[in-house]
Amino acid sequence: MPANASLQHSPKLLDQVRGKIRLKHYSIRTEEAYVDWIKRFVLHFDKRHPAEMGAREVEAFLTHLAVHGRVAAATQNQAKSALLFLYREVLEQDLPWLENVERAKAPRRLPVVLTHEEVQAALSRLAGTHWLVAALLYGAGLRIMEALRLRVKDVDFARGEILVREGKGFKDRVTMLPGLVTDPLKAHLEHVRALHQRDLAEGHGEVYLPYALDRKYPNAAREWGWQYVFPSKNRSVDPRSGVVRRHHVQDQAIQRAIRQAVRDAGIAKPATPHTLRHSFATHLLGSGYDIRTVQELLGHKDVATTMIYTHVLNKGGRGVTSPLDM
Repeated sequence: MPANASLQHSPKLLDQVRGKIRLKHYSIRTEEAYVDWIKRFVLHFDKRHPAEMGAREVEAFLTHLAVHGRVAAATQNQAKSALLFLYREVLEQDLPWLENVERAKAPRRLPVVLTHEEVQAALSRLAGTHWLVAALLYGAGLRIMEALRLRVKDVDFARGEILVREGKGFKDRVTMLPGLVTDPLKAHLEHVRALHQRDLAEGHGEVYLPYALDRKYPNAAREWGWQYVFPSKNRSVDPRSGVVRRHHVQDQAIQRAIRQAVRDAGIAKPATPHTLRHSFATHLLGSGYDIRTVQELLGHKDVATTMIYTHVLNKGGRGVTSPLDM
């Protein structure tokens, strides 16, 4: 590519980025985020092509985000990951260690945790799909996207298990299927099956398959076992393939419903769907379950990540009884 390349070449560059991301099976959310950061990087340096730049410009851009943009540490790390992906995977250039980046400060905050009573109060204000998803977040410790991406075949009613495919870090794990959810979930799946049968009768019924499974198993996309447990009410066009499919429920709808339920319950804590997962871990530890067991159920790579929940157990200041209460 010539040295005077500018943003007019960026569509080709961004197509290369998208192609490499899809080759590595990254999610569409990661694709959108990485493309956006690469665009911002190019515009920050007056539309110079990244091939003309290197570590110095990357460091300057990341420092700008921290100092002037005042972004969170996670945001800066996402931008860094996008730019490292661009140089290493697309431009095939290894950047030296980025030593001169002003790091955005990552606050050490304890997670927000609801009490048993607060969880029940919030869940009692939900119904249908919203209740089922929220019950799995709290009852099985799922992340919101893990719940929404569940396939029918991954729910084992006989064993009382849920197989979480490709959780954070592309790791599979097994967690429990709460008994309280079993019957409502079976009834829900009967409605989902009827919806799938109607889609098939209308010439649709396909679902997105990961990687190249649609080529390896041409009929799998229409099979019942591969359908989403929580499908969307409407069919939509896949932004990558252009195929009309029924995707899973959007996470924004679940987030809004749970936040509203928390407000309706009069809970003052800034609770989100992920708060239910935090509460799952904390309540299990408070019930005496081994931290290694909880680590496996959550899918944490390091037990140190799970240890944070020991600091929010309902035992007062680090489990010490105040002398005033003695």
